[in-house]
Amino acid sequence: MHTNNLGADGPAVSRLGLGCMSMTGSYGPADPHEAAATVLEALESGVTMFDTGDFYGDGANEELLGQTLAPHRDRVVLATKTGVRRTAEGLVPIGSPDSLRRGCEASLRRLRTDHIDVYYLARIDPVVPVEESVGALSELVAQGKVGHIGLSEVSAATLRRAHAVHPISAVQTEYSLWERHVENDILPALRSIGATLVAYSPLGRGLLTGAVRATTSYDSGDFRASAPRYTGDNLKANLAVVDTLTRLAAAKNATPAQVALAWLLARGSDVIPIPGSSRRAHLRDNLAALDLQLTATDLGRIDAAVPATGAQGARYGDHGIGMIDQ
Repeated sequence: MHTNNLGADGPAVSRLGLGCMSMTGSYGPADPHEAAATVLEALESGVTMFDTGDFYGDGANEELLGQTLAPHRDRVVLATKTGVRRTAEGLVPIGSPDSLRRGCEASLRRLRTDHIDVYYLARIDPVVPVEESVGALSELVAQGKVGHIGLSEVSAATLRRAHAVHPISAVQTEYSLWERHVENDILPALRSIGATLVAYSPLGRGLLTGAVRATTSYDSGDFRASAPRYTGDNLKANLAVVDTLTRLAAAKNATPAQVALAWLLARGSDVIPIPGSSRRAHLRDNLAALDLQLTATDLGRIDAAVPATGAQGARYGDHGIGMIDQ
């Protein structure tokens, strides 16, 4: 497994990380035993960065990782997020210094560690200047409770404001063949300060694997049941593009997921995808993308097949859209 540093002075991390959100129910029920086995197999396969959040499963996700990885703490880079609260209407940003400090202490307990390697501010609180939020995170770095600071779903302008307070090592946002908005302003801004882009949902929340079909019914609690691009006419239009990608993958003796990940890896060594998986079979399929070599001709065919404008339909509902790229 090749590694790259996270940011200018951050830890070395594997070229693929593991997104762990699905391990506690964000896409329907999950088997905690299989999830833990997936984490351990990822570790033994060379994955070193494990990504979670204090609002995933209301803390259950961090607890699962803490229990599973505590005996291997010196071999892993733990990344978690804070700064939002889950309500009946959806996530609500909370960026006050006091709430971030309390969130850190709770995450440390659940993760069974004395420090968090990468601590992300998950969303920007519209009533708290980002300078105040990042200032509080900077204090946690000084106290040794946090190693490096990250942001999630921020604009290029907000990134620069935050970086002026404390070096930002990484920005986590959605980036895939399906969703390329970061290429306009955010990715260039990251590169200008030497930070890394951590790409979540690199497989389009399952769509780019070919596993989702027009007849797919989502389990109770599955995020995609209410996301515009995963239902109705939007889904039908998007699946037509997936079918094209599947044919291109077959010509490479690969799966569409492997092609989608290999495409993303080819965007640069400062782009670290974190495909999510709660099953070992899916993990193995994803890791095989590291051995898939795409030629310039391959990349051109993929770009021609998948519109640069991205998937049809918004990636979040109105509430969620209002919280991103702030």
